[in-house]
Amino acid sequence: MQPQFLSMSIWQNIWCVITAPKYGWELINETNIPTGKVMRSAYLPLLCLLALSCFVPMIYDRTISFSESLMTGIVMFSTYFISYYIIIYLLGGFYPELVKTEGATARLNDFILYNLIFLVLLIVLRNLLPSDFTPVLFLMVYLPWMAYRGTDHLFVKKSKVGKFVIISSALLLLLPILLKAILELFIVK
Repeated sequence: MQPQFLSMSIWQNIWCVITAPKYGWELINETNIPTGKVMRSAYLPLLCLLALSCFVPMIYDRTISFSESLMTGIVMFSTYFISYYIIIYLLGGFYPELVKTEGATARLNDFILYNLIFLVLLIVLRNLLPSDFTPVLFLMVYLPWMAYRGTDHLFVKKSKVGKFVIISSALLLLLPILLKAILELFIVK
């Protein structure tokens, strides 16, 4: 019974941090679910779903081959998997006070993980729609608001909030784009 409750809590946290970020970050603090469990129960399954969603465009675009979709799925999975670790490293470097203690490091990891989950959900949704240009991508501008509301979760000093939101949002939004472009260079066409 405990694992099912824990899994439900994770999805509830994800829903709350997306729909009501201030309350969502408070709920994440209260439930105190270990980052590893969130990674195993939500993030990695979502990355697998992201990779699988790369095959959906084959349904409505006959020019996309299976091998193309497979390579795209591998690139997308790798992009967001690697992004998580690089962003942890970079934000920890920019803000060493966020990784001074084990609890602070866990909060930073949660912050990055829940924001990346939001982005992965948007990409999955975009893959499911039959259009290259979708308004779904405009929802990415919501990420800085989620990041701003998460500054209390991280105990970022009020004087550093603006700079932190800009840096963290830029890393969360731009690093996956950069990594994807780099990984796509290795795809044989």
